[in-house]
Amino acid sequence: MGITGLFLIMFLVVHCAVNAAIFFDLIDTSDNGATFNRWAHFMGTNPIIRTMEIVLFAGLLLHVIDGLLLFFQNRKARPVRYAYEKASASSTWYSRSMAILGTLILFFLIVHLKDFWVKTRITELTIKPEFYYEGTDKIENLYSEMLAVFSNPPVVLLYILGCFSLFWHLLHGFRSAFQSLGLNTAKYKATISAAGDAFSVIVPIIFALMPLAMYLKWVN
Repeated sequence: MGITGLFLIMFLVVHCAVNAAIFFDLIDTSDNGATFNRWAHFMGTNPIIRTMEIVLFAGLLLHVIDGLLLFFQNRKARPVRYAYEKASASSTWYSRSMAILGTLILFFLIVHLKDFWVKTRITELTIKPEFYYEGTDKIENLYSEMLAVFSNPPVVLLYILGCFSLFWHLLHGFRSAFQSLGLNTAKYKATISAAGDAFSVIVPIIFALMPLAMYLKWVN
């Protein structure tokens, strides 16, 4: 869980950085998503990154399977609860709800993959023109697809709720990953805790701002 968790955390950093390119439109109103489309085109056509995409899916599946196995092992270890148990005395509610939060995030990821990954890898974009040329490169207009997807209020709400679940999951999972690998020692505990809190807040906020910015037309 620790290794796959840290791997997925690194993926979140890259994914967040690439997707945040939509905000270039706030700096340069003539950008019209060109920067984001170029970055997305690079990520979608680079053979090394396409190979890492397979590794990512494998890491995600391992993380989900490991989480479910741990959940059921814990239940099996104590099928009968204590007569009196005050869980809040030794742990937070979100640390005890990692399986539920992880399931919510998995549901969100399935919707996200349907909205974008399936359309760019298997079917086609719903927005026409689907492609445009920039120099000699034929680039998918994924930015316009995002604008169309995030014009739907229920979809925007779902994405924000998904980011909210991600916040709670990371709040425990970040430092827990280091703890599982024996790296959360007294020397580094405060640093890991502070980095984990910052990461758990900043990354989900950036992800949540993307659909919100498009729905409220902060970016065009």
